[in-house]
Amino acid sequence: MTAAEGAVGDASLRAVVAVGHRGDPYRVRENTLPSVRSALERGADAVEIDVRVTRDGVPVLLHDASLKRLWGHDRPVADVSHEELSALTRGGVPTLRELLLAPGPVADARLMIDLPGATPESVRTILGAVRECGAAERVYYCAGADAMLAVRAADPGAEIAMTWQSLAPPRPALLEAVRPRWLNYRFGLVSRELTERVHRDGLLVSAWTADTGRSMRRLVGAGVDSITTNRVDTLAKLLRAGRPGSADA
Repeated sequence: MTAAEGAVGDASLRAVVAVGHRGDPYRVRENTLPSVRSALERGADAVEIDVRVTRDGVPVLLHDASLKRLWGHDRPVADVSHEELSALTRGGVPTLRELLLAPGPVADARLMIDLPGATPESVRTILGAVRECGAAERVYYCAGADAMLAVRAADPGAEIAMTWQSLAPPRPALLEAVRPRWLNYRFGLVSRELTERVHRDGLLVSAWTADTGRSMRRLVGAGVDSITTNRVDTLAKLLRAGRPGSADA
């Protein structure tokens, strides 16, 4: 075991947020209400979802630009209406509104909304739906710099986890414009040196997408504040085991 892996107990004295990636996709189809519920039931503190907008302006939960991979239809999401989407997927793709207004544990769940393929117009539509559902306080947003600049323009108070795919730090002018709370890194880029640098700048570090116990332990030992994973039950168990007084310790 490396020193970083052995540091789980010490690092867990501060909370590490366990984020279910697209819900609980290894058990339930990703970006669906059952998948979000499954992630929460298995210990997720928050759930990452992907949101795109249909041709007629309805925000829906989908990662891919087309329906090919998950639903077998080679149709771009942006080219179909919500009615067509519902027919093609037999109602399997929920709207963002349906998720935000869902009853039970989902009603209070913290959500990280990823914005693949975002445009200023789609960002305004998505943030408008969040506001209309009264969910702004429990939602935060992630994607690259351009999308996060659009989020900041649409909502000066939005919480942002800006995805950053370089070891070089973001330019100060970009940080000033976006005002993120988090920097969101691919897990392989994360080291103790990086997290300490980001923390010195007053920001939090989130890492994606770590699916093995070894990777999760390394990230916790490196000092991250949040881990996004497809195996949220594994992460939740690891984090519980590192907490003093835990029955799993």
